[in-house]
Amino acid sequence: MKAENEQRTGLLYGFGAYGMWGLVPLFWPLLKPSGAVEILAHRMVWSLAVVGLALLALRRWGWIRELLRQPRKLGMTALAATVITVNWGLYIWAVNNGHVVEASLGYFINPLVSIAIGVLVLGERLRRAQWVAVGLSFAAVLVLAIGYGRPPWISLVLAFSFATYGLIKKKLNMGGLESLAAETAVLFLPALGYVLWLGAQGQSTFASHGVGHAALLAATGLVTAIPLVFFGMAAIRVPLSTLGLLQYMAPVFQFGLGVLYFHEAMPPERWAGFSLVWAALALLTWDALRTARRSRIRLEAAAPAVVAAPAREPA
Repeated sequence: MKAENEQRTGLLYGFGAYGMWGLVPLFWPLLKPSGAVEILAHRMVWSLAVVGLALLALRRWGWIRELLRQPRKLGMTALAATVITVNWGLYIWAVNNGHVVEASLGYFINPLVSIAIGVLVLGERLRRAQWVAVGLSFAAVLVLAIGYGRPPWISLVLAFSFATYGLIKKKLNMGGLESLAAETAVLFLPALGYVLWLGAQGQSTFASHGVGHAALLAATGLVTAIPLVFFGMAAIRVPLSTLGLLQYMAPVFQFGLGVLYFHEAMPPERWAGFSLVWAALALLTWDALRTARRSRIRLEAAAPAVVAAPAREPA
């Protein structure tokens, strides 16, 4: 009963995390007339403040000394910070410039890009269904490139930057709160310097558009930190396969907002490209569920044999 309650709680946290990530396109337009770079700088500054308070409350500081003693790990943290900065900055720009649908495509194809990176970088071997899914996603990009008259560069940069970020995080093996603190700390001074420079130039919107606007810019820290905390609470309570399915919530919400709320155009070629991506994701999900089921059956079949095997006496 306790395990069921824990899993139910984990699902609620998971829905909360991906739901907030899916609805975040509604937030960034509220920050206009701030530009994408100014919003990004405030996001870094206030995220560190929020995460720092959380770490202070939890008294989790021991990892800092360990990180500073490992130059390679510190360098990888800086690389992760750089990659996620590109991802965050482009996403904010895309939402505030009428490209919500194209941005959502980036997160739809992100799992497929992660698979490709696994093959090319980690030497992983793909099953047949995974190869077909990757092929479908490649075909989708071609269809969209023909339809746009150019490659869907926003989608591709978002997908590849986030997949690269995931690869670096996998190698770093740090907790969500700690890694976010480290990454924002790396870029805190440049971000704060940019904010102060804007103020000195009289171009900052933080103090010139009222208390409400300043509060919204400060809230970027909460918008960044809360979903990550929820995700971390979900990750320790529900299976990874369940989280893998939940991750599609965010781009589905973003796509829906782009079409229904922001009224972005969806010509036939765009529908065709998205349909190919969705077919690839459906195939990928089916293959993952089938593989997990087969693994579970093999483990259940092997368990009685292990129990029944007589213990060997020491020689």
